[in-house]
Amino acid sequence: MAALSYVIERREFEADLSAFYRGQRNKRMEQWVLLRKGADFKAIGEKFHISPRLACLIRNRDIIGDENIENYLYGTIADLYDGMLLQDMDRAVSILMEKIKAEEKIRIIGDYDIDGVCATYILLEGLENLGADVDIDIPDRILDGYGLNRHLIDRAFEAGVDTIVTCDNGIAAAEEIAYGKSLGMTIIVTDHHEVPYEERESERCYLLPAADAVVDPKRGDCSYPFKGLCGAAVAYKLVEALYGAMGKDAEDMDYLMEEVAIATVGDVMDLIGENRIFVKQGLEMLRRTSNKGLKALMECTGVEAGRVSSYHIGFVLGPCMNASGRLDTAKRALELLRAKTKKEADILAGDLKALNDSRKDMTEEAVRQAEIQVEETPVGREKVLVIYLPDCHESLAGIVAGRIREKYYKPTYVLTEAEEGVKGSGRSIDTYHMYEELSKCKNLFTRYGGHRLAAGLSLPKENVERFRQAVNAVCTLSEKDLQEKVSIDMQMPFSCVTERFVEELELLEPFGKGNSKPVFAEKNVEILYAKRIGRNKNMLKLQVKDEAGTAIEALYFGEAQSLLDAIAGKYGRAQAERIFTGQCRGVKMSITYYPGINEYMGRKTPQIILTHFQ
Repeated sequence: MAALSYVIERREFEADLSAFYRGQRNKRMEQWVLLRKGADFKAIGEKFHISPRLACLIRNRDIIGDENIENYLYGTIADLYDGMLLQDMDRAVSILMEKIKAEEKIRIIGDYDIDGVCATYILLEGLENLGADVDIDIPDRILDGYGLNRHLIDRAFEAGVDTIVTCDNGIAAAEEIAYGKSLGMTIIVTDHHEVPYEERESERCYLLPAADAVVDPKRGDCSYPFKGLCGAAVAYKLVEALYGAMGKDAEDMDYLMEEVAIATVGDVMDLIGENRIFVKQGLEMLRRTSNKGLKALMECTGVEAGRVSSYHIGFVLGPCMNASGRLDTAKRALELLRAKTKKEADILAGDLKALNDSRKDMTEEAVRQAEIQVEETPVGREKVLVIYLPDCHESLAGIVAGRIREKYYKPTYVLTEAEEGVKGSGRSIDTYHMYEELSKCKNLFTRYGGHRLAAGLSLPKENVERFRQAVNAVCTLSEKDLQEKVSIDMQMPFSCVTERFVEELELLEPFGKGNSKPVFAEKNVEILYAKRIGRNKNMLKLQVKDEAGTAIEALYFGEAQSLLDAIAGKYGRAQAERIFTGQCRGVKMSITYYPGINEYMGRKTPQIILTHFQ
């Protein structure tokens, strides 16, 4: 009888959500979907010493089978795959061993984002520790552009460099690598981006650069079991394999996993499989790091080292490290990681924080200009947004595109005026493969690259409007594709928000792309009281009550006005205002939330973070 009751309640809940959904008139629509993934949750819970509710959450993440569940919950470094399984890894290791023994000059060429900087640091530390004659170069975003180019190769050649090792770039640099080879240089590519291809007679032909070794898990002929590594993780695999081949203890380079974790989160990789282990282990190391630069950056930004999480990497530390490559030189972030004294580290950390603060101000203005185009011009009526902001700093295009994509849930490209022509960055939604769609318009670009959810491009100024028309002409997105899907793990009354359950949820961490925080939901939640909070009073602290009569404190960090407008739309403006006096009754909504515990002056009370409402 209990099981039948649960099924009926779930159906009623979904029906209610559907009714709410049909009544919405927001610019951005959402599909609320209650997940229905079955398993013997009680048996799983008993086997892995977790609650049936947590077992359900794991199943919702498509973690199936004892081995996978064990790895998800308790995976360690020992569960990582052997880097020698990567195609061409044996060739890369053999070449580098020979160059190190011959004392040939090696140059690492990275990229200016957080993944590129961390990958450069990993290779530099690893090769130096093995006695290599090695240095680095990182392209300037404005002067050099992304990845390997002739200027960087010429610079290396003139400096007497024998061997170039790329990291987080190179897979799309076939012409540049051919040029370097013509100069007699040895070139090793380590990358993680999609392999470029051409369509020939309805067949896709992949174009690998003619380097001496190409290590990229996305190669079609690469049998490595996990394809989702970031550039820094590929670099780590190379150093680890090289250590083993040269008879060194690979554990001596375990500390480099800190940078793999930072790059994996900072480059927004899926936190599944090996990435989950890298980030989990890397975070543990970060909490007791001896790296003076990272310690200084955490201190400077107010991050408590002992409690650093993937959130802090993604939204505090990572943006500071990225800011150097955006507004100055990424070499400054590398210098932070390599700082030898506390004084040097403190100065560099302060510089990066100041750069990021400046970047935030510039970003806000660019986002405002982009929103005007979306809401007040024909640009906003397209399924794919192509926004031209000539005065926007080109390094901010990706951030602005991400913010616009998040607000309007459409694939978004932001284009800016560059030294030569126009440059841009794109951020996508789950139903739109950005790199493949760009490939359909590649005749318009001087250069492009990327993957499913993000891309970069360069094009002549006269092609901006042609690109907007072309990318929308080939777009096959339906209206349903443009509705963000909110996947709900389970309906859960507020009485289940307990300290024990909140602590158990920590077993699911680290959270991020591919392993998002669980989404709980409840219907007919009544608002008892509300208070504006935050520096700009644009967030809300609420007292809410579920159908069973359990009241709980809720925090809403979204735009307060959007929630108030929704209440006013259904119950009237007067009712919306009364919630601030505590005299409002009967204002109800369905919500999604994440549970937590509020600790204040030694007292712990249940609390929820309200994430969506209808």
